[in-house]
Amino acid sequence: MVRTPLTPEERERGERLGRLLREARGGRSMTEVAASAGISAETLRKIETGRAPTPAFFTVAAVAGALGLSMDRLVESCEPSAPVAA
Repeated sequence: MVRTPLTPEERERGERLGRLLREARGGRSMTEVAASAGISAETLRKIETGRAPTPAFFTVAAVAGALGLSMDRLVESCEPSAPVAA
């Protein structure tokens, strides 16, 4: 199966998600948050840096839960016109 290239909008949304999660993580270590979410630190690093712009839903939900963020908040904050705020 060939994966279609991401659109610029999809890449931007992934970058916005990464920035939001990184800001919400604050002073907590990446390893601590990843362990709390049940994912690897490398996966979290890829999401935060935009190298994984379309992470799986349950991965995002687990990280959001570990950070105390609601999924509604993530959706609102990742809209193209929304300002990024933690």
